[in-house]
Amino acid sequence: MTQLAILGGQPIRRKPFPSWPIFDESEEQALLGVLRSGKWWRFSYGEGVELKEPEQGLPRSKVVEFQEAFARLQQARHGIACANGTAAIEIALKALGVGPGHEVIVPAYTFIATASAVLQVNAVPIFVDIELDTLNVDPRRVEQGVTPETKAIIPVHFGGQACDMDALLAIAERYNLFVVEDAAHGHAGAWKGQGLGTVGNAGTFSFQASKNMTAGEGGLITTNDRDLAVMCESYLWAGRKVGRPWYEHYRLGWNYRITEFQAAILLQQLKRVEAQNAKRRENASYLIRRLAQIPGIHPLRLPEYVTKATYHIFAFRLDEQEFGVSRKDFLEALAGEGIPCFGGYAHPLYRNPMFLHKDFCPRGCPLTCGHYTKPIDYASFEGRCPNSERACREMVWLEHRLLLAEEKDMDDIVSAISKICEHRSKLGEVAEKSRS
Repeated sequence: MTQLAILGGQPIRRKPFPSWPIFDESEEQALLGVLRSGKWWRFSYGEGVELKEPEQGLPRSKVVEFQEAFARLQQARHGIACANGTAAIEIALKALGVGPGHEVIVPAYTFIATASAVLQVNAVPIFVDIELDTLNVDPRRVEQGVTPETKAIIPVHFGGQACDMDALLAIAERYNLFVVEDAAHGHAGAWKGQGLGTVGNAGTFSFQASKNMTAGEGGLITTNDRDLAVMCESYLWAGRKVGRPWYEHYRLGWNYRITEFQAAILLQQLKRVEAQNAKRRENASYLIRRLAQIPGIHPLRLPEYVTKATYHIFAFRLDEQEFGVSRKDFLEALAGEGIPCFGGYAHPLYRNPMFLHKDFCPRGCPLTCGHYTKPIDYASFEGRCPNSERACREMVWLEHRLLLAEEKDMDDIVSAISKICEHRSKLGEVAEKSRS
């Protein structure tokens, strides 16, 4: 092949990949419909899980429509929409009774929201390691992390690939723990044919700008437990109670509502997500086969129980020693060839200054409020999650939008990586000289 682009050669690809988000006139018309209706917020037509009939001649709330439609998509009995995915986790935990004095087991390799939501309900996140070949939480490490204070587990379906829920549910049953699935990446994903977010006690989703379905922001809780759904609704909208007067409040809640505008967009996004995910799976399968043939490139393992992966992130591990190039130089070279890429999380969650300095709530809560009496030093987690630390050094992420292109575009990805592999010696020499 010709010289690497970052060393003066021609890039493999100049054509852009599909952009994100994808939208058309259907979103435009949906937004205009809400605008012209004058009904812009959620509780125009309904209260809580038990909904009122819409006013005569007026359409139903778009939020109510979306909650029901998304719940059907995931095979859940109830869907409760809210402001964002972080809020969804907070609400679910609080509705389950998780709070001061409790520990919640969280994978060390995930976005901060999975752990910060635990702190927001004044519980303590306990980090455990992942499986390096799936990037999902390792059930063996979960069980090792259980203590008398443990109240819940939050498995993260990383990239939209289901966790080992059989093993996690068995642990939860053994120790009487709640399971809240973080399915922020898992829209229309499934475990053994069952929708993600419906396997544990509750599931949580995000509709932030990068997600496979988006309205810029937004979140949703799924559950098959009606009482839990009612409690989530109450915490979502200022502690109100189904069937009681509007200005009557029964518990301390948030104002985490989603707007009619967001729901109108998401109803249109929902119409595309399954076809888009099918395209992602097709291209991901092709990439896995091709990339596995390149020394030092290790795509993730796809266990049999993952019946519908969503590929919100296509990730593979770069073995620097086997490939012969550092990940930093690899990422720069791959981007130079016209392939957008990213290294993912810079470090496991426990290395964040927030945890190292325990800068949580005012006056030290949840660690010094009297309910939680165990000493905890997040710096001590260093070395206890070696796979998470290794993933932060070795993983390469490709955005899901790349998988919405065609097979020939996947060939460009393979060709670019093969080209780097062919020129790895020269790339290493140049990189070493620039650092010396």
